[in-house]
Amino acid sequence: MAFTRRSFLAGLAACPLCAAAARAEGAHWTYDDPQHWGAHDEAAKACTLGAEQSPIDLTDAVKANIRPPKLGWKPQAFEIVNNGHTIQANAAAGSGVAELDGRKFELKQFHFHTPSEHALGGKRLAMEAHFVHAGDNGDLLVVGSFLVAGAPNKALTALMAAAPKEEGKAAPKAPIDASALLPKEKKVFRYEGSLTTPPCSEVVHWNVFAEPVTVAKADIDAFKALFPMNARPLQPTHRRIVLSGG
Repeated sequence: MAFTRRSFLAGLAACPLCAAAARAEGAHWTYDDPQHWGAHDEAAKACTLGAEQSPIDLTDAVKANIRPPKLGWKPQAFEIVNNGHTIQANAAAGSGVAELDGRKFELKQFHFHTPSEHALGGKRLAMEAHFVHAGDNGDLLVVGSFLVAGAPNKALTALMAAAPKEEGKAAPKAPIDASALLPKEKKVFRYEGSLTTPPCSEVVHWNVFAEPVTVAKADIDAFKALFPMNARPLQPTHRRIVLSGG
């Protein structure tokens, strides 16, 4: 039987982000064998059996009258952590809100993948930032932003300067303008999917900006020196509809 969004919401309603983070920091999974993630942990069966998995190719999107989430992020100093799978910036409680379809989601953290996890026309870009927001009924709103080499980006430069090089280490809080990692053009792709790491819970409202943001190649290289590849393979769409608009 396929794992469904409803079954995961029921099981993870209390704190899906906490459950995901606890597993993500474990040593029982790696990017060397993503096809076996579901075999490592009973709670991660969705990685193998799920029908609404992420990431996907966003190419065949249907144009729709949709707008990107309204983001209300306050300037703040983030805790920068090397969790062994990525560099993650943890937000202070109540410091950021995103609104989608009249519902509010609280910013919990943002992190990075290389190459990008989502693809356009089968092509993956240099990096992708994921801004994770938690809803009040167990679901997540994740905003994605593609990053490519070009003009420097002060936010990524500051973050990589503070990023711990050792797994499990946290740096002193660093002021980061997270909004600088978002494009000016607000065309967005929207679809229903999952976490891209174990337990792969199908509780995510994905909103990925189409226009990439330029960052310094040196910062991309610095991230890749820590994590040469931390992107899950593309997953089947399974007749899901991807919307595009802005």
